[in-house]
Amino acid sequence: MASILVHQRRKDMESAVAVATGLKIGTKLSEGKTKEVYLLPDFPGHVLMQSKDQITAGNAAKKDQMEGKAALSNKTTCCVFRLLHEAGIKTAFVRKHTDTAFIAEHCEMIPIEWVCRRIATGSFLKRNPGVKEGYRFSPPKIEMFYKDDTNNDPQWSEEQIIESEMNCAGLKMGSCEVDIMSRSTLAIFEILEKAWATQNCTLVDMKIEFGVSVSTKELVLADVIDNDSWRLWPSGDRSQQKDKQVYRDLKEVTPEALQVVKRNFEWVAERVELLLEPMESGRVVVLMGSTSDLAHCEKIKKSCASYGIPCELRVTSAHKGPDETLRIKAKYEGDGKPTVFVAVAGRSNGLGPVLSGNTAYPVINCPPLTSDWGSQDVWSSLRMPSGLGCSTILSPEAAAQFAAQIFGITDHLVWAKLRSSMLNTWISLKQADKKLQECCL
Repeated sequence: MASILVHQRRKDMESAVAVATGLKIGTKLSEGKTKEVYLLPDFPGHVLMQSKDQITAGNAAKKDQMEGKAALSNKTTCCVFRLLHEAGIKTAFVRKHTDTAFIAEHCEMIPIEWVCRRIATGSFLKRNPGVKEGYRFSPPKIEMFYKDDTNNDPQWSEEQIIESEMNCAGLKMGSCEVDIMSRSTLAIFEILEKAWATQNCTLVDMKIEFGVSVSTKELVLADVIDNDSWRLWPSGDRSQQKDKQVYRDLKEVTPEALQVVKRNFEWVAERVELLLEPMESGRVVVLMGSTSDLAHCEKIKKSCASYGIPCELRVTSAHKGPDETLRIKAKYEGDGKPTVFVAVAGRSNGLGPVLSGNTAYPVINCPPLTSDWGSQDVWSSLRMPSGLGCSTILSPEAAAQFAAQIFGITDHLVWAKLRSSMLNTWISLKQADKKLQECCL
């Protein structure tokens, strides 16, 4: 009788979603402990990820209904995936659909949980006696677990994954794919760790899963990342933990105890939205000696935009109008907004040194060198009088990247883009090497 009621409730929910959104829901592909996955007939290559109100622990040996959990989990997942997607991480996430569901690329899931740990706690301590709780991993520690509920998700090595010869959506999991997932896990953890640090909250550890898009055959971050996926300790204090561990630790599940767990999930869902907001809004101000250098400066501005950094272009000559140069400089110092100045001047570069000698803000020389006198002109940017600290970067894209690295110290969203760019460059090289090796063989 109970199973009939659960089935009817599920059918009612599916009908409600379809009516409310006008989205036709197709065949159910799979159902897990906390979610269901449906095909979308009118949206080929995509699925609907529908969260459930169920909370579980110990491979569902312990499970309860927690009203409102589906909406809280979905909100958390959508915010996290938006943050990662906007940073440049390849994910299956497309968009939030309803309060309890989101649309994602249809992926064939790889049955491996990737766990990244910054602090030793939980099951790690049981498997590694002698290690004290609180031991800090630098770099973070990566572990893999094969998804097999009947055997309690045994820990696997990279070699076991490779030797298993898994094939997902036509992509064989070889050493290249394992390396990509391992590197990606680390980058994803570090991006979220830095984001949570803005809320004075320590990301202790987390688990993620990857899948292969059935359409593109690409390896992407998939499934969900919600409050079931990590340990979060506000102020680094385990006694304040806000994650599912509170539920795991319950000796008796009472309505009052579930309310405590729910309030923790609400706390996370409220603050996860704040992770999408920049802490400080900095800017780059490019000063060029002549409009003949405009094309060079536009490249800097375009690259700044890729990091989400506003960039303004100004024209001034430190040789011909030093008073105006200093007036422009003072204007940007006067509003207190974090600023990096980029001096674009060829021939004899007086712009960078004058700025550097009269401001405490960072100054980057980015001279537009020409083939005729470039080798001589560059020395006016490189050889500075004592007491000046401006750097010299010849590539306009690299100058923008250096400015982004300065802002990334305090702006986790800029840092996330930088970290993601590093990962994607590494992945491109790894895949190019794999392709070359296959051609040679």
